[in-house]
Amino acid sequence: MSERERPSSSSVVHRHQRTPDREQLEKASAVFALLSDPTRLHLLWLLAAGEMDVTDLATASGAARPAVSQHLAKLRLANLVQFRKEGRRAVYSLRDGHLRSLVVEALNHADHKVTGEPWHS
Repeated sequence: MSERERPSSSSVVHRHQRTPDREQLEKASAVFALLSDPTRLHLLWLLAAGEMDVTDLATASGAARPAVSQHLAKLRLANLVQFRKEGRRAVYSLRDGHLRSLVVEALNHADHKVTGEPWHS
């Protein structure tokens, strides 16, 4: 079995059993860098619940519409969100379920840190 195919020695069960290569690690790091901004994370959390347009995202996040548009442009360039036109409106959604899970788990993790609730095993 090659190094790339060898399962991790940790007790965590990975869906993808091979060791990540440099490109995968760089792509994942880029996603985490985009998630490091609280406004972008909030926008992604909102989109995890379903499609929204810029006006609704601005209202729900409390961010200014131009700021929301700029954040969405960065997320779109990184292929994390997609949009479709409905007349003059651009309706945004998450590109895939992996990102939805990542955002939800990150915020669940933060909730445990904030509330002091015990960690899951």
